[in-house]
Order: sequence, then structure tokens, then C-alpha cells
Amino acid sequence: MLQCGSLDIGEERQRRVAMMESLCQVNNKTNNGNDSNKENNNNNVNHHQNNNNNTITNNNNKNSGNNNSNSDCPDPQQRLAVLSFEQVRRLNDVMDEVVSIHGRGNFPTLEVRLRDLVTVVRSKLEGDPSNGGAGMRVRDIRLNGGAASHVLATESQPYNDLDLIFAVELSSGRNYDKVKAAVLGSLFDLLPEGVSRKRITTCSLKEAYVSKMVKVNNDGDRWSLISLGNSRGHRNVELKFVDSMRRQFEFSVDSFQIVLDSLLLFYECSKLPIGENFYPTVVGESVYGDFQEALYHLHKKLISTRHPEEIRGGGLLKYCNLLVKMYKPSQPDYIKTLERYMCSRFFIDFPDISQQRAKLENYLWNHFVGPEEEALKYQYLMLLHSVVEESTVCLMGHERRQTLALIESLACQVLYQEQQQRLTNHQQAPPGPPATYVYANGYYYAPVIPAACYTCTCNSWMACSS
Repeated sequence: MLQCGSLDIGEERQRRVAMMESLCQVNNKTNNGNDSNKENNNNNVNHHQNNNNNTITNNNNKNSGNNNSNSDCPDPQQRLAVLSFEQVRRLNDVMDEVVSIHGRGNFPTLEVRLRDLVTVVRSKLEGDPSNGGAGMRVRDIRLNGGAASHVLATESQPYNDLDLIFAVELSSGRNYDKVKAAVLGSLFDLLPEGVSRKRITTCSLKEAYVSKMVKVNNDGDRWSLISLGNSRGHRNVELKFVDSMRRQFEFSVDSFQIVLDSLLLFYECSKLPIGENFYPTVVGESVYGDFQEALYHLHKKLISTRHPEEIRGGGLLKYCNLLVKMYKPSQPDYIKTLERYMCSRFFIDFPDISQQRAKLENYLWNHFVGPEEEALKYQYLMLLHSVVEESTVCLMGHERRQTLALIESLACQVLYQEQQQRLTNHQQAPPGPPATYVYANGYYYAPVIPAACYTCTCNSWMACSS
């Protein structure tokens, strides 16, 4: 049996080792505010604690993750599954990815591997307050959102942001401040060599590297979000610190969370790279409720959700985004009811036309980046227009017409920008054969043919013939 040797570990790492021995643990405090149930399962990586020593053992079965599905877990909804080697390999690639956190003004761009960023932030959160740490306990760390779907999908799954969840206690307002200080302290430590740190303050770091900060503490929701990165076209890093959150997903395809603690422990203990016969056991969870069902929806591009009345207003925009990317409803007979729920919630959360415009423009800016995505903007707005027109039941007639006119206006702007871009590309293209008609987004585009020069006589008076 291949082993990576024994390492002397401290009390904190022992705690993480003990936590990793529970593969069927569901952290209900993060999801529902309750304590979690644990069940031991050590098929891939065995963590031994003996005289403060830790050993990571060899994984001899490539497909053991598939055999140890969440059917063995006490949770009746089968929320959990063990990742296969291919999925762990893709996860390792994501964690090894170098992310660029662009700074405003004269602040330099921070180039750091995602795994190193996670380690630095966790160290700041768990560090001793006398040494600049927050003195908080991190229950677990998870990869969420599009990156998690990318890891689990069989086909290439593009993603815009890197979403990370740190499960921490946020029972008081002071803890929110500790989290903020820990993140800003991490940014300070990640500044490249040669940068003068004497006059850099936490306020200047926040202005330079933080694009968004959200704090929620009401009605059973206790969490905060700090988004790093200010450059469009580059992946932002979304750091979410969660004590409890009632709704953690919109649709089944974005409900996946991958627990990173075992992989981070592997990085600490092993000097050998991840291989087909040597990799850590990594557990994934679907907060949708059924991991295998959600994974099937992801592979087949199906749209499904639970309790649609709980989806916030942005769910309507996400739903249309899935439609434009060729996702189909898993239950076509139920989809009209789902659309009515989402339309009603959208207008509850964004009742004013100015709020609707700001939300739509912000969504288009953040979620349609790059040539392939931007080409879908017009079709996306037309789909949104169709859904709002057919499924809105909570508005007065003039309010409904006002919203539809807003969507039409944005669609016209997008179409005009596309035509201008096509004209620019045509003018810059080298001479070639005559252009032909182009069909795109439901329209035919005629070639641009320059008119021949001639003298305008429309303002000339005719001479008298008498």
C-alpha cells in the first residue's frame, strides 16, 4: 500500500482529519441552522490519528466513488455523492488555476492560485487574534456555482465566477467585521514583493480590490459576500461566509456544492501529485435534495427546481438564460406555473421601472461576456419578453406594457450594437468575393454596398423654359 508518510500535526489539523472521516456528513447548520449527522466512510483515503500523526493511504479503486453513493447515507433525500477520479482531477485543475484580482488605480494585479487564496483566507479566519487573525472556526469550505457544475459535468461547462463558501459562525455583528478584516488582511499579504505597504490601509485595499460587499442578517439568513475583482472578462472570486441560508440555489443545475477540506488536507500532507490510483475522497452535495437527479438534469440540460415561490427575483433572469443556452424544462406541463411564480417574484423584488432597468442592464453586463455570450443577448431579451408577456399576472395593464417596452428598448439597443459591429468588421475586412445575405437572430442582414458618387440636384431650381 502506497503511503505518503507520517506527519506531525497539531490540534487544529487533527480536527480537520476527524471531520474528513465522515463522508456522509451534511452540514445542516449551513443549510438549515441545525446540527449535522455523521457517518464514517473511508474507501478512498484513510486518515489515521495516532500520537498526533496523520497518514494518507493509497486509493486502489478508481470507481469506488460511484459505488459509495448517497444511498448508504442516513439522509433520505440522498443529497451526497463521492466524486470520481475524473471529477477530482477537474477539481484539482480548478484549484490550481491562477486567478487575477485586478486592482483599481495604481494597485497591482494579484496573481494567485485559487488553492493558495483559500488557504490564506482560512488561516486569517482561524488565526490567533494576537497575531492578526480573526479567531473564528471554519466548519468547512465548499466550491459552489458554475465552477462546481464544471467539475461534475461530463461536457465542458463554462463558468464566469469562482464561488467559495466558508461555513462560519455569524451570531453577532462583530463576526461580520472579523470576516471583512480577514479578507482584507489576506489581500494585504498577497501583495507582490516590491510594493510599499507603509501607506496601504484596509480602506484603500477595499476600494482597490473589492467590487461588491453584501451583509445579510435577518429572518434566519446570516451570511455575507465579498466579491474580489474589478475587470470585466476575467473571473471574479466570490467569497461567501455562511452561518445559515434558507435558499442556496435557484435550479437543480446550480445546486452543487463540493466540500474542499479533504483536498486541502491532501495538499498539506502529500508531496505526491494526484493520480488515478492516489487521490483524496471528495464529497459533493446537492442542496436541491437529490444529487443523482440534479446531476442527470445537468448532463441532459434540464430545468427543474423546488419551491419556486422562494426563488428571488433574479431567478426569472437565470431561467431565461438557461433557455437561451438550450436547456429544456424537465416537466413541460408544469413550466407555465413556474414562470408565473418567477414573474410575480421579479416584480415584487423590483417594482419600479428604474429598478427593473438597472437589474436587467447589470445582468446583461455580468453574464454575457465574450463574443459567444454577447451573440446571445438579443435572443435572450426576446425570450424574456415572451415569458413576461405570457406569464405575468400580477401587474396592471400599463405596468406590464411599461416593462415590455423596456425589454424591447434594450433589445433594439443590442441589435443596433450588433449591426454596428458587423458594419465595422465588414469595413475592416480585406477585399474579397461579393457579400451574401447573413441570417442571425431571426433577421436577414443585407450586404453593405457603397453608393456611387453623384452630384445632388435636389436643391437646384429648374430653368424657365419660356
